Formats: sequence, structure tokens, C-alpha cells
Amino acid sequence: MITSSSLAAEARATSPGPPVSTVAGREASGEHLGGRGRPQRLRRRTDRVGGAWLPLALVALVLLVAFAAVTIGGTVTPAQTLSSIAGHLGLPVAPLSRLTDSIVWELRLPRVLLAAIAGAGLACCGLVLQAVTRNALAEPYLLGISSGASTGAVVVLVLGLGGGAISLAGGALVGGLAAFALVFGLMGGRSAGAGRIVLVGVVVGQFCSAVTSLILMAWGDADSTRGLTYWLLGSLAAARWSSVLLCAVVVGIVIIVLQSRASSLDAFAFGRDAAASLGVDVGTTRIVVLVCAALATAAIVSSVGAIGFVGLIVPHAARLLVGGAHRVLVPTSALAGAVFLMLADAVGRLLFAPQQIPAGVITALLGVPVFIMILSRRERA
Repeated sequence: MITSSSLAAEARATSPGPPVSTVAGREASGEHLGGRGRPQRLRRRTDRVGGAWLPLALVALVLLVAFAAVTIGGTVTPAQTLSSIAGHLGLPVAPLSRLTDSIVWELRLPRVLLAAIAGAGLACCGLVLQAVTRNALAEPYLLGISSGASTGAVVVLVLGLGGGAISLAGGALVGGLAAFALVFGLMGGRSAGAGRIVLVGVVVGQFCSAVTSLILMAWGDADSTRGLTYWLLGSLAAARWSSVLLCAVVVGIVIIVLQSRASSLDAFAFGRDAAASLGVDVGTTRIVVLVCAALATAAIVSSVGAIGFVGLIVPHAARLLVGGAHRVLVPTSALAGAVFLMLADAVGRLLFAPQQIPAGVITALLGVPVFIMILSRRERA
């Protein structure tokens, strides 16, 4: 006997499931990604490291490495370092000799702080450029900014443009921003694809490098060539409080802006069309990210020269620690980049003391094997 209940059971058993339009609607809205368009997989990978304690541990590590970097070298003791810093902060401490105080406050502390700020900025810029271009090899110098900064520096150093009113760092800053303006003009606007951005950046970088070489060959002398070469290696020896202030303001603002775009950067992992379907304004987000990366990189390069590999390997190391969610990746990359560059500069100061090795040389020597190790681990995974 067929009853109404058996008919209902048969209907449920043979039901084809929800309509395709319903599934597509959930996919477009991001509901299947765990709410707010953020993949549940990214959340699980972030939670595996223990969300709260890792940033605190990295902050403690940054402070510990910074204090150690200021005190190493045998000239001042940790107690003298603390006394110098406390005295300049207005705390009641016994005064130090003028030489010791100058070593700590005018030489070492600005150098260490600039290394931390530059490392944080380069790491965050590399992170977001890898996200928006979907290119694992993207780094802050992808946009030709480093080559443009070199051109600006050599124009000031060799040709004397500005009549002494513009310093080497000022010329580098103007040159880096001019190179990015050229990239932005050739990029094709908001609709530019990731491949076009990379190609335009490479072309502009090569053009600026050619102009730099031409100026050095035609008008440069041995002293100017040697000085520019040392600057291009990336050195923190000329760090001053004015450079620290400039980079701190620019990098701080950039990191805040990038952190506010964390959800949009997550969506870029699925491609441009998928990000648009999740409600992300792809064109605006890409322009904002590129402008932020250009400003931070130009300010950093103008202060410390071209220091490579920080923006390339640190984001990959951060992803291995916390996964792919940018709300955690941005601060983690900033802290890890600060530690990495401070350690690189400290090694450069101690390795062949009293001769100092530029930090850019140390980051390259450390970066190549670390990057190979990261690639090998990702292949095994």
C-alpha cells in the first residue's frame, strides 16, 4: 500500500539537490568560503600556529634583536645603552660621556631602527605584490623603483643637478617616484593585467639602468662611481634620525592601508574574476596596493639603497608560519622583515670587523639558500 509518507520519502531520495543557480549564488556571494569571502582553509592554517602568541613572540623578538644590535661591537655595554636611551627620553639617569652617548644615540640606534623599519616595509610590499600579481617571485623592486632611484641618485651625484639643494637621498626618492609614474602611465589604467604590470616594470627598470650606466660612463669619475656602487649595494651606515622619521611615517601609513585591504588581498588568491565575483573592486584595490608599495619602496631605497631578497623570502617564510590570511600575514611579515634586516646588518658589522659589509650583500648571501630551502619545502608539501 502506497502512503503519503512513502511518496514523500521517495521524492526526497530522487531529488536532484539545490538548483545550480542557488549554488552559483552562494559561490558568488562568498558564503561557501566561510563568510565575508575569506576561505576557511586560510583560517585553519592561521589557527594552527596559535593566532595570539605568535605576534607577541615576534614583537618580543624584535625588541630583543634591536637591543642586541645596538650593544654589540664591544664599544658600549648594555647598561650604557639603556642609560643613553633613558637620558634622551627625559628619565633621571647618570649622564654618560659625550662619546659614548653619541655612539648609541647618533650612530647605532638610528641604524638599528632604520633597519627594522626598512625590513618591515620591504617585506609587506613584497607580500602584497605577490598577492595582486599572483607571482611568487614578485618583490618591491619589480616596479622599476630601485633602478629609477639609482638614476636619480647618479643624476645628483655625477651631474650635480639641483646645485647642491638636493641630496643623494632626495634625488633617489624623486627618481624612484618618477620611475613608478612612468610604470603607472604605461600600465594601461585600472584594467591592466598582472602580466602587463610585471612586463612594464621590467622594461622601465632596464631603461633606468641603461640611463644610469650611460651617465656614469660619459660623465662619471672613479670617486662618483665607487660611491654610487657602494650605495647600490644597500648600506645602513649613513642612517640618521631624519631618514628614520621619513621611513617610519611612510611605512607606518602604508602598513595601515594594506592591513585595511586584507580581505580584498585574500580574494586575489582565486584570480581576478573570482575576486570581482566576491565583491572586490579589483581595479581600485590593485592601484592602491601598487601606489603604497611604490611610496614605501622609494622612501626606503632613498635612505638605505637597494637591499634585495627581504621582500622576496620573508613573505614566503611568513606564509609557512601562519598560512594565507592577510589579516595575520601583514603584521607577521612586517615583524619578520624587521628581525631579518636587523640581523643581516648586525652580521655585516661583525663578520669582517672593523670593515663593514653592506646589508644588501648579507641579505643576498642569506636569501639565496633560504629561498631554495623554501622552494624545496613547498615542493615536498
